[in-house]
Amino acid sequence: MMMNKNIVRSAVFSLVVLPALAAQAEPQTYTVDPSHTSIVWSVNHFGFSSPSGKFGNVSGELILDEQKPENSSVKITVDTASVISGVPKLDDHMKSKDFFDVAKFANATFVSTKVVLSGTDTAKVDGNLTLHGVTKPLTLDVKLNKIGDSPVTKKKTAGFTASTVIKRSEFNMTYGLPGLADDVTLNIQSEAFVDKAAK
Repeated sequence: MMMNKNIVRSAVFSLVVLPALAAQAEPQTYTVDPSHTSIVWSVNHFGFSSPSGKFGNVSGELILDEQKPENSSVKITVDTASVISGVPKLDDHMKSKDFFDVAKFANATFVSTKVVLSGTDTAKVDGNLTLHGVTKPLTLDVKLNKIGDSPVTKKKTAGFTASTVIKRSEFNMTYGLPGLADDVTLNIQSEAFVDKAAK
């Protein structure tokens, strides 16, 4: 009789617990939340100041493997026409051929190629940035802020902070050099969620 109970317990464990553990171990697909994602840029202006702004429309997808984070990947799309500086005339100038030329190059994209862990919650994320019709390798310094259920959306959410520096001349954006600096600093804050309805 004891053997039968053990067999039953083993069967229950196999049917209920193991699939649940396996499901947790599987990589999950997250959708970037545009309402809680910002790419903030800053660039030195003739040594006097470093004006900043952001892109207001960012979308993308993250595949996160919590068990093996190095197997994770991300793809981000930025609407270049959503550039915002707080100065309307400057925004119009940045959308022109002198800078982003949004009529010809409506989007910028980043597609990861490799994730190298640098700490318990940090990583170097290598990938390719396509901007202004040019594709160049780029490395993001990324920190995982938190994974958990959002109290607002009730969805599983992952939050990240990332940063990098790009040279705009490498993307054929040379207007104002050298007074307007070549190096552009990017600071990124992003939340992404698991869309339960998509399962």
